[in-house]
Amino acid sequence: MADQSIPEARTPRPSKRTSKSTSKSSSEATSKSTSEATSRTASRAVSKGEAPLNGGAPEDASEGASRAGVLSRRRLLGTAGATGLVLGAAGAAGGYASRPAEATPLASLGADQVMFHGKHQPGILQGLQARGHLVAFDLAAGAGRKEAAALLRRWSETARRLMAGEAAQQCDTDVARDAGPSSLTITFGFGYSFFARTGLEKQRPVALDPLPDFSSDQLDKARSNGDLWVQIGADDALVAFHALRAIQKDAGRAAKVRWQMNGFNRSPGATAHPMTARNLMGQMDGTRNPKPAEPDFDQRIFVPRSGSKDPAWMANGSYAVVRRIRMLLDDWEQLSVKAQEDVIGRRKSDGAPLSGGTETTEMDLEKTDKAGNLVVPINAHARITRPDQNGGAAMLRRPFSYHDGIDADGVPDAGLLFICWQADPLRGFVTIQRKLDRGDALSKYIRHESSGLFAVPGGAAEGEYVGQRLLEG
Repeated sequence: MADQSIPEARTPRPSKRTSKSTSKSSSEATSKSTSEATSRTASRAVSKGEAPLNGGAPEDASEGASRAGVLSRRRLLGTAGATGLVLGAAGAAGGYASRPAEATPLASLGADQVMFHGKHQPGILQGLQARGHLVAFDLAAGAGRKEAAALLRRWSETARRLMAGEAAQQCDTDVARDAGPSSLTITFGFGYSFFARTGLEKQRPVALDPLPDFSSDQLDKARSNGDLWVQIGADDALVAFHALRAIQKDAGRAAKVRWQMNGFNRSPGATAHPMTARNLMGQMDGTRNPKPAEPDFDQRIFVPRSGSKDPAWMANGSYAVVRRIRMLLDDWEQLSVKAQEDVIGRRKSDGAPLSGGTETTEMDLEKTDKAGNLVVPINAHARITRPDQNGGAAMLRRPFSYHDGIDADGVPDAGLLFICWQADPLRGFVTIQRKLDRGDALSKYIRHESSGLFAVPGGAAEGEYVGQRLLEG
């Protein structure tokens, strides 16, 4: 996890979805009361010696954030409701979890905006968002390349508008009328079957070949793969749902939903300072996620513009492996804290390696106790997933947790919507998962229930739609 400082406070942008019917006098009264309340809150914090929380989703050079304007009363009330959101940051299987979002004042959550156009698609480099939806579509019978191009054009325009805090172009539902952009990101990918359906088999990347079978797989084919994949993330649940409905409506007769999954993470600002999040097993998870500052980060995560075996339309893109990983929480929670730490290889309290130090201390794989036993067990998850134990293989994990209630046996249907990004899934996910398959102590407590692999092209330039270079090339 990259070290993160608390950025300066932001002035939220007014929502472009907000109704204009509010009277001037009402607006002035609201502004005054909001200002007074903010002043009183700040005064109390200072008197107690507390630092105000600031910040937002981590910024990236290729995907900036736009922030300006004033805060409406309805948006203040809407974003304040985010205090009730719960944790569910990163996962516990294969690789590393994404870096945590910056601590953020709840009143500014709605103002954060991610740009749709850029070198890479949004939803890859941003910090973890509080709410997410993953949805796969299959093209309708008779739909081909022409219909797919029209669909991606509609989807891209809708994503651009909603990410800017604007209403959908056609038949907006008004679900997010009172909210700002709320760090909304919408990401699009193509599955293996998409290319045969559109007559583009010659443009299908070799890296998109189906994933091999793994011993922990108990896959539901109806909830796996798909022609098209859409990832939606936002820091407000209604904004995320609004985007999901808009994308579903835009599909029209061209495509139908194959499967949908809903997830969550800790809300920005829910902790007193930026920190690595905990997963649903209670473990701090995400310390060793690849960092954009590392010199080989782009090489491992994104397809280069040249010198690659991938087709040209995948330049600056990435491959997303999507897995629904159920955590067997009843079994896990029967273990003692010491036993749980031995399974992971890190202390549960602070994420530090069992070999000692702090969370970011390099793990000593050779350290032994007085009896001569390895302090970090040979089958510990953190040991097995280390890049230096896998020929340098790594992947950028950016997951959501999920909880879909209690099943017929009375146990929680909960776990991880695992999403990892890499330039080559064979060298990233497959390499690490094969190693885990041979003896990861964590495998006993998880189950892979659905799977998908998707080619996610680079970002759309101004005036382009996602996938245009494939569909019109």
